[in-house]
Amino acid sequence: MSGAPPDSEEEPHFERAFEPAHGQAITVAAGVRRITVNNPGPFTFHGTNSYLVGERTLAVIDPGPLDDDHLEALLRAIDGRPVSHILVSHTHRDHAPLARVLQARVGGVIAAEGPHRPSRPLHDGEINPFSESSDMDFAPDLVLADGATVAGDGWALTALATPGHTANHLSFALEDTGIVFSADHVMAWATSIVAPPDGAMRDYMASLDTMLARDDRLYLPGHGGPVTEPAKFLRGLRAHRRMRERGVLERIRRGDSGISEIVQALYASTDPRLHGAAALSVLAHLEDLVERGLVITDGPPALSGRYRLAEHDRSA
Repeated sequence: MSGAPPDSEEEPHFERAFEPAHGQAITVAAGVRRITVNNPGPFTFHGTNSYLVGERTLAVIDPGPLDDDHLEALLRAIDGRPVSHILVSHTHRDHAPLARVLQARVGGVIAAEGPHRPSRPLHDGEINPFSESSDMDFAPDLVLADGATVAGDGWALTALATPGHTANHLSFALEDTGIVFSADHVMAWATSIVAPPDGAMRDYMASLDTMLARDDRLYLPGHGGPVTEPAKFLRGLRAHRRMRERGVLERIRRGDSGISEIVQALYASTDPRLHGAAALSVLAHLEDLVERGLVITDGPPALSGRYRLAEHDRSA
């Protein structure tokens, strides 16, 4: 007998091997096909995954960005069959804007948690760095609460509230299959970015626990390939975030008081082009640490803030 016991937490093994087959409909499970947009980038990997669910009446999950080639690829794959629902996991521009364009061509009810919103109110003078990356005009026809189910011919999809990456993030469980479309909450190739005020670390960690309470066998994410051992991978993601939190606390204990100093130490091997995103991730941890009373800052947590340990944590 080898390996770690079931309740242990090890760093996740990220899987970057993935063939996007841009524009092609790839069968990834019974009654499920993936079509990947040709929009690669540091936050989208090889591109955004759209999914078609069903054989006769279809659901489309995450139609993607405004992209004529991807629209045509979706229409080819739909092949004249009725589309009952267009589901949107969250309102970043690589997932949501094509919904209305596709609806105008094939019909269907656009369903999502709601319009885009930050995870918390903006502080005085604060600017949301991800506002231009979000579809501020998006509004669903059908608002899905946690646990709401939509169904078609031979399939049913249940909304799972998984805020953290965004406030309105949903995953979708394909009932009676053990398959979850995990969108940007859980991806095999990398951790999800959690960037205030769009995202919130406390929400993200709670959403990992929500998913761990389930017994699913396969995740189909918004970017990259499948997660084939969800429970093990979720525990690894949770361990990774806790490790990063400990790193932030240790840097403050050593005298780093600003986010830029913490990023330089914790992300020394990371591409400098991603240090801006890393700074937002550190801010997400600091917001959570301040809320829990472990770290103190003057005024609300901010990228330019100065941080110190709470008195009771100095000897920890």
